Amino acid sequence: MIHFAIRRQGREIRLRRGPAVSVLGAGVWFLSSVLGLTETDLDDEAFAALQAETKKGFSEQVTPFVKNYCSDCHGNKKRKGGVDLIAALKRPGQARYLKHWKLAVSNVKDFDMPPDDEEKLPTDEERRQFEDWIGKIKYLSPKDPGPFVLRRLTKVEYGNTLRDLYGVDPSVAEDLPDEVFGAGYLNTLSPLQSELYLGIANAVLDQILAPMGKPPTAVQKRLFEEPPGKGEDPREAARKVARRLARDAYRRPPTDEEVEVLVGVYDLARENELGYPEALRLLFKAVLVSPQFLFITPAEEIDSEQEIVPLDDYQMASRLSYLIWSTVPDAALYELAAAGTLHQPEVLKAQVKRLLMDPRSRALFDGFGAQWLGLGDLESKTFDEAKYPLMTAEMRAAMVEEARLFFEDIVRKNESVVRFVDSDHTFLNGTLAGLYGLDGSITGPEMRRVKLEDPNRGGILGMPAVLATTSFPNRTSPVKRGVWVLEQVLGEHVPPPPANVPPLEKQDQKEVAGLTLRERTELHVTNATCANCHKVLDPIGFGLENFDAIGRWREVDDSGGAIDASGELPSGERFASPRDLKAIVAGREEAVARNLVERFLAYALCRPLQGYDEIVVDQLMEAIAKNDYRMQTLVIEVVASYPFTQRRVR
Repeated sequence: MIHFAIRRQGREIRLRRGPAVSVLGAGVWFLSSVLGLTETDLDDEAFAALQAETKKGFSEQVTPFVKNYCSDCHGNKKRKGGVDLIAALKRPGQARYLKHWKLAVSNVKDFDMPPDDEEKLPTDEERRQFEDWIGKIKYLSPKDPGPFVLRRLTKVEYGNTLRDLYGVDPSVAEDLPDEVFGAGYLNTLSPLQSELYLGIANAVLDQILAPMGKPPTAVQKRLFEEPPGKGEDPREAARKVARRLARDAYRRPPTDEEVEVLVGVYDLARENELGYPEALRLLFKAVLVSPQFLFITPAEEIDSEQEIVPLDDYQMASRLSYLIWSTVPDAALYELAAAGTLHQPEVLKAQVKRLLMDPRSRALFDGFGAQWLGLGDLESKTFDEAKYPLMTAEMRAAMVEEARLFFEDIVRKNESVVRFVDSDHTFLNGTLAGLYGLDGSITGPEMRRVKLEDPNRGGILGMPAVLATTSFPNRTSPVKRGVWVLEQVLGEHVPPPPANVPPLEKQDQKEVAGLTLRERTELHVTNATCANCHKVLDPIGFGLENFDAIGRWREVDDSGGAIDASGELPSGERFASPRDLKAIVAGREEAVARNLVERFLAYALCRPLQGYDEIVVDQLMEAIAKNDYRMQTLVIEVVASYPFTQRRVR
């Protein structure tokens, strides 16, 4: 017999199962459907039982499937696509193999694998069972907040921090290299970056400190206070300055050891016959180039035998502030951190709402929203000037601002994530209105909220910034748009195209003469290697073909052929216009929400998701579903989640 002990609201519920009852079947159904519990409510003993049952089922269901249908190409002698499922079978719960399983189940689910020309093909029931069991791999992962990232401030965060602490123009950091966006951030410093930080520190000091022999500036007085008077110990005065400077720059009380390091810099300056003000200047420079300033660090090292501990409240304040505002915590966050109450659930929830409603939360779009939508390169993206003369710098800026205001509107009004896909309004100015066919009705540079009458518009699928980003310089790309919808909106994985498939421009021009872009793209389906992916991608892209490469509505394509925006998805769902396609995508509410949860959690943690994170995502989905997948709820639940509030110290 296996006993389950679950503690819920102060009471213990005990369950018992006999040998013929499946824990993952009847057991989990009973927990979720009858008691309203999730896997994360289980105690260690119960979770261990789930893991044991998962291993047993994995051995009975997944192993035979892989050996029958996958091993010839993915594990014995070959590792096509870099996927080794035989090695993954030996250590199925390891994070390193998670992407292998995800790719495998995606291809099996879409009937892309095994290829249709294989002699042995799984039945529909075998495919369903494989998909079901791969979804349970997460139960093989130990409860763990994952690798703890001591991350460096991004270029934007660094500039904002200098501005908000010392009144410095953020452009002082413009020479720093831009980050390569992904799920997280680089957490190392190259020699070049170290030199740049030293140069920036000198520039900051020159801006806010008076030259020798000149009266102190207002900032200088605030930072250094008055010099020590007669009979006072200059070194003790310097220590007080060091502690105050470090408190602001490190975003937490410095340790005694950290203060002594700075006092040591002061001592070195005095030993080299520098005066008190010059010694403080050097001490301040040491603060500005210290790892504690450039990285978000814990308040102190934990002297504990525990492997996992909660974040201290000061680090929680910084983590929260940089997540939503991309700058230092304000006085309210510091006060809560000092009182030791920020980690309390209701306090944390209230602070998230406060930060989201503050104008500084526009940084959330710059850091997360633009990255999610893939708009980072729009400003510099090349377009054929002869075909698209409207793509000026002003037009590009208006496109991005529309996306920003739309994103902020949904967040601040706490609307459902589905509104990203299907909405009846947007934000336009005179420049952008022309792309919407609203010339003359909206004038001037100011962006304003506009109700849309055209049902084909509204939401990110019909937004010019997205449509331009997913186009080529001289034409639309149904394939790129299809991939974008699947990956960025629905969270599907689309494998890269085979290396030997030529682009449309290299097709035999005599054979394709007179064909529309859709007809030329459909030639991919005649290639067996391409067919499996393109039967999913292309219909979605065709559904958006009424929008040209910069987002204008059109009835004919560049060849003069009539636009055919109809299509059918593998699910059997049909559409005839962007409006119909939007409705289908918006109907997949759970997929849209899960994609955003996964992306935002990875962004908040500054690392890819792995292992136990899958269980956390399930828990987050359950929580936000109860509130109709609203955006503020999503942010609040991510901030309150186990991996965001805990850290591994061993």
